[in-house]
Amino acid sequence: MPVSPVRRCSRTACGRPAVATLTYVYADSTAVLGPLATYAEPHCYDLCAEHSERLTAPRGWEVVRLAPDPAAGKPSSDDLEALANAVREAARPPVPPQAPDQPERSAHPESSGRRGHLRVLRSPDS
Repeated sequence: MPVSPVRRCSRTACGRPAVATLTYVYADSTAVLGPLATYAEPHCYDLCAEHSERLTAPRGWEVVRLAPDPAAGKPSSDDLEALANAVREAARPPVPPQAPDQPERSAHPESSGRRGHLRVLRSPDS
């Protein structure tokens, strides 16, 4: 049976698509209902439109409903610029890092060669 990429309502026997995410802040006795989270979290509940509208909390608890930002679903110019910068950065050839405690090769004329972090030094008597 193929798995649907659409997240479903967490309520038992409800198969409608989820549109909101419910989380609980136990320390504040608050239920927070907001836009559907980007990723399904283990301690959050995804709810369909009907169940999110009918949500009630236990006595003494507060329900905070966060309205979705209509512009959040659309890419902004900042998002596109950040994507372009990330592509440019990924396309640059890597620059090997220079260790701060290793001197430049030309700084030590007595060294005859280097392999990795080791240097071969000529004896002062030869």
